[in-house]
Amino acid sequence: MKLAKRVSTLTPSSTLAITAKAKELKEQGHDVIGLGAGEPDFNTPQYIIDAAVRSMEEGHTKYTPSAGLPKLKEAIIGKFKQDQGITYTPAEIIVGSGAKHILYTLFQAILDEGDEVIIPTPYWVSYPEQVKLADGEPVYIEGLEANGFKVTAEQLESAINEKTKAFILNSPSNPTGAMYTDEELRELGEVCIKHDVLIVSDEIYEKLVYEGATHTSVAELSPELKAQTIVVNGVSKSHSMTGWRIGYAAGNAEIIKAMTNLASHSTSNPTTTAQYGTIAAYTVDDGSVETMRAAFEERLNGIFEKLVSIPGVTCVKPKGAFYLFPNVSEAVKLNGYDNVDAWVEAILEEEKVALVPGSGFGAPDNVRLSYATSFEALEEALTRVERFVRAKLK
Repeated sequence: MKLAKRVSTLTPSSTLAITAKAKELKEQGHDVIGLGAGEPDFNTPQYIIDAAVRSMEEGHTKYTPSAGLPKLKEAIIGKFKQDQGITYTPAEIIVGSGAKHILYTLFQAILDEGDEVIIPTPYWVSYPEQVKLADGEPVYIEGLEANGFKVTAEQLESAINEKTKAFILNSPSNPTGAMYTDEELRELGEVCIKHDVLIVSDEIYEKLVYEGATHTSVAELSPELKAQTIVVNGVSKSHSMTGWRIGYAAGNAEIIKAMTNLASHSTSNPTTTAQYGTIAAYTVDDGSVETMRAAFEERLNGIFEKLVSIPGVTCVKPKGAFYLFPNVSEAVKLNGYDNVDAWVEAILEEEKVALVPGSGFGAPDNVRLSYATSFEALEEALTRVERFVRAKLK
């Protein structure tokens, strides 16, 4: 059977591919250390689990409104008031089956064939694929490593034309951990207002920031920027709820209504039990979110110097998320490999350490490694990588 063109153009997820290979080696009995994880290694806090179980015991096992439970919308609105100091109405909120599904639905709602979406590189692997699935065209602007992997207002403005519909802003970033300052956000936002370009602000890592940094949403900087922005967020990373699949968007009511109509014909509604768990996540604070954030910061500080001491490896220290995104191009040359992908594959085969090549993120000189694993595993993984590099120095 002939498949639709929209699926034939998709690029497989490099993150999932390396994870699958690592799993295969593990099943063969090898001692594999996987650093490709895009999820916290902590369990969901117990109070959230208890709330979800209680909801089922109380009979909350039926359909909900397509855009989410009213009580969950209230909890999300409360979260925005507390964390960003901005107010949304229920009509400006949609809850979906994960932030990824929210982004997919958003692009389906706003893009027509040929519409362009500006995506800074390095990027999360699903952004361009979701744009293409909505018949849009990804347009890339490079976040230079020398600028902390961030794009400038000048770069953004030079990429805008009459076809430009949206600009994706991800701060803190996957895969780099980069964070934009308030002034940088204002400058980017002013360009979008000037050209009437929708800002898609993916803030899924907002709670995981380090060295005293605080997260700022572009939507909180002015009423005009709030009106120009769709904020995308969820509880996957902040509350270690990746498998619960709850994300949400906040912004223009017309766009939210269109997304809701689409969701009603695709998922009907987010999983009911997971919604009740998320209500607890946003209305109770037992300190577990801060405990997890502090653990990630301790790991980052504990392994960073070891990473950059490996010959041919340099790295911009991240401000948020739980990834390191080192440039390994010199190490690859020193080891006699043609490209990073081949080097990563050799490390997995010979040292049983799974790194994710940066090519899938639009940065072929880099690799992504997640420190959402134990400190002991991280230390051992870097010891193996260093052994590999030093053994193959040309």
